[in-house]
This record gives sequence, C-alpha cells and structure tokens, in this order.
Amino acid sequence: MSTIVFIIVLFSAVLHAIWNSMASKYKDKNVSIPAIVYGHVPACIIAIIFLPSPSIESFPYIILSALIHQGYQNFLLTAYQTGKFTTVYPIARGFGPLVATIISIIFLGVYLKAFTILSILLISTGVILIGLFSKSVLKNNKILYTSLSTGVFIGIYSVVDGQGARLSGSAISYMSWVFIFSALFFPFILHIRKQKNILKKTLTEGKFVFWIGGTFSYFAYVITVWAFTKAPIPMVSALRESSIIFAILISYFYLKDKINLYKIASILLIFLGVIGLKLF
Repeated sequence: MSTIVFIIVLFSAVLHAIWNSMASKYKDKNVSIPAIVYGHVPACIIAIIFLPSPSIESFPYIILSALIHQGYQNFLLTAYQTGKFTTVYPIARGFGPLVATIISIIFLGVYLKAFTILSILLISTGVILIGLFSKSVLKNNKILYTSLSTGVFIGIYSVVDGQGARLSGSAISYMSWVFIFSALFFPFILHIRKQKNILKKTLTEGKFVFWIGGTFSYFAYVITVWAFTKAPIPMVSALRESSIIFAILISYFYLKDKINLYKIASILLIFLGVIGLKLF
C-alpha cells in the first residue's frame, strides 16, 4: 500500500469515527441512523450531476451493494438502540475486516502475505476486544449478536464495493449511485420496523446529523472505496478500522467515557497492526 493511500485511508477513519459518534450520541437512534442514510443524498446528487456515470458492468454491484447496506443499516440501528457506542462500534468494525479477508481469500483468490494477514488479525482483535470487555455485553447477548451481524454486512459490502468500484471507472460515481439506491430502499426497512414519518423527523429534529454526519459518512466511505481500487480490500478495510483509536478519543473527550488499561492494550495491538500493514 502506497504512503498516499495509507494516509488518505487514515483520514477516512477519522471522518468515520466522527459520524458514528454523532449518530450514537443522538438520543433517538430511529432518527440519527436514517439521518445518516438520507444525509448521503445531497452529496450524491452533486456527484451524479457533474461526474460521468459508472460503467454498465458495475450496476449489478450497485444494486447488490444497496441491498446489502439495508442489512447493515437495520442491524446498526438495532445495535445502537441496544448498546453503547463504545461497545457496538468496536465489535462491528473489528469483525468486518475479518469477514472481508475470508471472502477475498476463499472466493476471490486474493493472495496476502503472512505478515499482512497477521497485521489484519492484530487490528481486528484489538478493535473487537475493546467492545468485548464491556460489562453490558456480558449482561446482554443481543448487543454481541447485533454488533457481529453488523460486522458481517460490513465485510460483505466492502468486498462487493471494492469489486464494483474497480469495474465502474469512478469510485465516487459508483458509491453515489449505491447511496442513492440505498436511500430509496431504506423506507422498506423502516416500514418493517414500524417507524413512521422518519424522513420528516430527520429534516427537522435530526438536521445536524443529516447535514454534517451524512456528509462526513459519504466522504469517509467514498474515500475508502477509492482506496479499494488502489490496494487489496482486506488491507484497506482493516486499516480503516483504526478509526477505533479516534473513536476512543472522541468518547473520552465528547462522551465522557474512561480509558482503562485494556483499552490501552487494545490500542497497542491496533497500532502494531497498522505498522505491519504499512511495512508489509
């Protein structure tokens, strides 16, 4: 992975940690998560107007990704309603790269060096352990189930988007179309969850998350998908999850959460993994 891609993915990780903390901090998760989903749309429209359309070959991936994102959004919504940001975020984000790595190796025939795989494992283990050490996980298995399920969808859509973006000719156009279709499909998820008038609430009650969080989320993942076209998907996916370090800092200063010894140990594992990805 080149230095420029490495640095840009780390910047994406910062944006990702910020929008997740915004969504989790908002009191009504039935508003904050949809606000992120719908908040992608303004930037998507601008990109679709001014940039060339993605290739025809990439459109099956666009539809598939938009559908997979519905599973991700549904479980993320449930997870944040069940557990705290500092528990849900690390388990979900840490499990995603493991899923992406397994799919890439088994089904796509991607070759990764042993040290690269070890680095991915270090990052994922460090991230997951932060959430697993939470007392709430031990008391409520639903938090673990929904967080891991969210991670499964993260891993699957990462692989799909990486493949689709490479075919599309433009990662920005590709993801803009994915997010548009995702926003169109999302009302069906809200209907199943018996949530009403959510779009109206996102534009009134959750407008800050809509405009700021949605825009941050858009750029965070567009950058990541662009990186998927420049480096192996498992490596980018794992590096992106170093966002947990920034999430911990946000939680400490913004959510008033504590940093203890096991979080410090987890950060060291993640840091070693990040160094390994850069070196190997």
